[in-house]
Amino acid sequence: MAAALLRHALDAQPEPLRSLEVVTAGMVARTGEPANDNAVFTMKKAGIDISGHVSRPLTQAMIDRALVVLCMTESHRSTIAATANPLPPNLWLFREFMPAGVEREIPDPYGGPLRAYTACRDEMVEALPSLIAALKGLPR
Repeated sequence: MAAALLRHALDAQPEPLRSLEVVTAGMVARTGEPANDNAVFTMKKAGIDISGHVSRPLTQAMIDRALVVLCMTESHRSTIAATANPLPPNLWLFREFMPAGVEREIPDPYGGPLRAYTACRDEMVEALPSLIAALKGLPR
């Protein structure tokens, strides 16, 4: 969901942001699993089709190529920081740049009810303007 939302937001930006490649991978994902039905439904309600998505695990090669690595939780960030070599220079939470006092982590809705997926999507959508602003400030 995060990659599709970010890609959608970047499509509305001028270059060079519009041309950024968005790659998605999971911390404990198995290769080739389809998107959860609740995720597909939730994103369809937002006008984005993720029905063709298949999962894959995060690899060091992906990290090495990344301008930014985005995580949903501090646990994800800690795991990447402890295992990546070298450490990605821009290892951020998706909600890293939200105003002070706002929850930074986005709980994983996997296996939860539809309302958990909807809340997850809405928390990501809320973060997109601050995330896009941070991406604009990065050298390419």
